[in-house]
Amino acid sequence: MAQTTPNHTQTVSGWAAHDSSGKITPYVFKRRANGVNDLTIEIFYCGICHTDLHYARNDWGITMYPVVPGHEITGVITKIGSNVRGFKVGDRVGVGCLAASCLECEFCKSSQENYCDQTQFTYNGIFWDGSITYGGYSKFLVADHRYVVHIPDNLPLDAAAPLLCAGITVYSPMKDNKMLESPGKKLGIIGLGGLGHIAVKFGKAFGLHVTIISTSPSKEKEAKQRLGADDFIVSTHPKQMEAKKRTLDFILDTASANHSLGNYLELLKVNGTLVVVGAPDKPMELPSFPLIFGKRTIKGSILGGMKETQEMMDVCGQRNIKSDIEVVKTDQINQALDRLSRNDVRYRFVIDIAGKSAKM
Repeated sequence: MAQTTPNHTQTVSGWAAHDSSGKITPYVFKRRANGVNDLTIEIFYCGICHTDLHYARNDWGITMYPVVPGHEITGVITKIGSNVRGFKVGDRVGVGCLAASCLECEFCKSSQENYCDQTQFTYNGIFWDGSITYGGYSKFLVADHRYVVHIPDNLPLDAAAPLLCAGITVYSPMKDNKMLESPGKKLGIIGLGGLGHIAVKFGKAFGLHVTIISTSPSKEKEAKQRLGADDFIVSTHPKQMEAKKRTLDFILDTASANHSLGNYLELLKVNGTLVVVGAPDKPMELPSFPLIFGKRTIKGSILGGMKETQEMMDVCGQRNIKSDIEVVKTDQINQALDRLSRNDVRYRFVIDIAGKSAKM
């Protein structure tokens, strides 16, 4: 493992955290030369994910400093390798969380690279050449074309950026559990944040009855009037929770705060399923009775494979689904991360890496 190899010949400016304070500062580093399977991408926009905050502050104890965060990356191709097909210079593209996988296991061969046990991420990972990966808080990126997707022409690159993480994170379990082919089914979404608000949009686009489950009563008006949710349950209100028992077919749990699953399971019908996509930093409480008396299932899900990510992006283009964003400049990254830590964003920060003149 090394920060670079002799093949890292390209100098790039970016923004990195250097210690557990999490403060992001300008950082100049090296990227590899564009190889035969690579694309060089001029980065226009990069979304800020809650994961970026965890890595910058070493909340999970696995950060390799300096860390250049960012895995919701959109931009334009400036160079292509000789083995690359299906892309050309000038294409609008995106890079999400995946930078590499083994390419040989059952998961890679079935377009589930996200479950390969050798998957490496776009930042704070170890690439095939042994170098540390650096993310999208930078001016350009070199990526293997097998982990790059096309961005539909009608989607703005800024609002499309969060789809590469938040979008696929909610799309994949909804598709996997056949909710995208079941109009009229009742979907519950725990949490109305960066993940939850996109889940509402997918749910409504595919004809589902959508219920937001939140600890914040103040979010009801926005959930219903602006995002189109059909119902709203305040999870800390016992009478509301009691009234909605056994009414939902499927629940998508996007919450990152610590919480018990018991009361949420009671909202599911018999044979209902709850999928966890949020990542609380402590184990969640799981009472047995709501699980066994309702024959209910709890599953987990992370991201999606590259084929599914392209499919999700195409669906977003066809149905005009994009993230609700607040664009920030590069000198506002620390303020944005601080606000994100306080959940003060509706619903995703996106960094304008290239400047306003590059808006597409």
